[in-house]
Amino acid sequence: MSELELKDKVAVVTGGAGGIGTAICKAYAGAGAKVVVASRNQENIDKLADDLKAAGADALAVAVDVTAPEQVDNLVQTAVDTFGRIDVLVNNAGGAMTIKDAEVMSPDEWNAVIALNLNAVFYCAAAAGKAMIGQKSGKIVNISSVAGIKGTSNMAPYGAAKAAVVNLTLSLANAWAAYNINVNAIAPGLVATPGLKKAGWIPDRKNDDGTLTPLLLYPIAPESIAGLAVFLASSASDHISGEVIPIRGRIPNDR
Repeated sequence: MSELELKDKVAVVTGGAGGIGTAICKAYAGAGAKVVVASRNQENIDKLADDLKAAGADALAVAVDVTAPEQVDNLVQTAVDTFGRIDVLVNNAGGAMTIKDAEVMSPDEWNAVIALNLNAVFYCAAAAGKAMIGQKSGKIVNISSVAGIKGTSNMAPYGAAKAAVVNLTLSLANAWAAYNINVNAIAPGLVATPGLKKAGWIPDRKNDDGTLTPLLLYPIAPESIAGLAVFLASSASDHISGEVIPIRGRIPNDR
């Protein structure tokens, strides 16, 4: 059995129907995990869960607003009731939401970004952490951002929240080490998700002369983040905790 296999592990992925979340759910299912796809849109997560089942995986779709603690508690309880435990939590739900200069940003805009990108990570980690403490094992993977490491000029609340996720990762890793719970973070740069491609943020990789932009100079594929998420959920990472791993190639001024 490969150390990178997740056979029979139960994994909860928030933001599961988004570009990165979908890639992680598919990678986890491919590695043998039972996947709980969590996001707000029931139709979207049902479709992904059905696709995973069609490929031979165990999957469950749970609609949740991760900014609402009672809904997060229900997500965790539903996962435990269905599969008996939670082995992996991926805190992937998030987004910049408001892209504007700080001086013209309203308090409501600030609070909404903080609620989704920081508060929700705490709610989900705390709820899953209770289950993991009881079983004395677990892996938590928080999706931060390079914006949380170096800042960004027009997404101040997003960068601040992602920086706080880095600190939260370190704090929980220290607090839960005695329970054999690994807590790590991935800090992606600009990711070539379907949504960002549609919005025009991602350039064509093929140059005018027909050559391809070198991979390390091009935005990250969601599948690359998923591969790292598999590693951090697997036994191959059993002695890694409290780490923040950037994944961004070498794109200048990358978010």
